[in-house]
Amino acid sequence: MRRLLPHPLVSAALLALWLLLNQTLAPGPALVGIVVALLGGRAYDRLEQGRPRLRRPGIALRLAGLVLVDVARSNLAVARLILNRRQDPPAGFIRIPLALRDPRALAVLAAILTATPGSAWVEFDAEEGWLLLHVLDLGEEGEWVRLVKDRYEQPLLEIFA
Repeated sequence: MRRLLPHPLVSAALLALWLLLNQTLAPGPALVGIVVALLGGRAYDRLEQGRPRLRRPGIALRLAGLVLVDVARSNLAVARLILNRRQDPPAGFIRIPLALRDPRALAVLAAILTATPGSAWVEFDAEEGWLLLHVLDLGEEGEWVRLVKDRYEQPLLEIFA
């Protein structure tokens, strides 16, 4: 049974989503939904790399709170930039060297930086270990490097160590 349905919750969610999107419980779409759900669960099983080990849950909670505050502040800053269209903000790209190598930690960092308005993860060079970040209000590059490394990368290194 585990081989046919390795992730029952993922498969159930896929089936429910399929049926909601089709807005019907007719046999044809339901059968296609079951096939999609079974294949989706098996595909997810092939992608899964095991359970992540969070070594410092307290730091993870503190980081989550910090990110929420940063997202709120960034929303206000971007709104101010847009509403005060006296001049275009100095947008640009920054190359930031990273010590992170864990794929899960990098995914969390990418989500943090992209969820924060005014910044977007553009590229990561795994061989050289640098991140290319686009920011709406560039300002001082060194300040952005310090912000990413101290505020986000350091806690992620401790969490995923």
